[in-house]
Amino acid sequence: MAVKPTNLRPGTIRGFAPIARTTARILVLGSMPSVASLRAGEYYAHPHNRFWPIMGEILGFDASAPYAKRRAALMNAGIALWDVIGSCEREGSLDSAIAAHSIVANDFTAFLARHRRIGRVCFNGRRAEAAWRRHVLPQWAVPPALDYRLLPSTSPAHAGMGYRSKLRIWRSAIGP
Repeated sequence: MAVKPTNLRPGTIRGFAPIARTTARILVLGSMPSVASLRAGEYYAHPHNRFWPIMGEILGFDASAPYAKRRAALMNAGIALWDVIGSCEREGSLDSAIAAHSIVANDFTAFLARHRRIGRVCFNGRRAEAAWRRHVLPQWAVPPALDYRLLPSTSPAHAGMGYRSKLRIWRSAIGP
């Protein structure tokens, strides 16, 4: 599903395939997996990222469960998970280190055509939302009519907001 350019430059990283069932109602989008996530082959693998603890509290699963169980819990709740960026050049894990000229967005036209029940897109932080606006929205003459929600980043780099505040905002967008 990610756009796979054939002329990737050295230092280019690729993201993951989406976690999704065709019955998904909500799509949660990050920007690009961190170095820790890429090494582990798992979304939000950095031990200080709050994504899994937040989703565990909202959906009622153990955030320390094996990755396959956490993935299943998302899918069973009608939540899809992906990143806006399919590939890019980046030193380290910070979104601010992504080389803007290197960004290739994932193929959301095809994704949304296969996942027609998605009615809400939740951005895990401002960088994901900005990447969507800059690299995805311009691809459509008429953008899909979706409910967009900007949520506070679960990244440890976004420490300006406490866990409980993040949880409250995420719950209002994701909760049942």
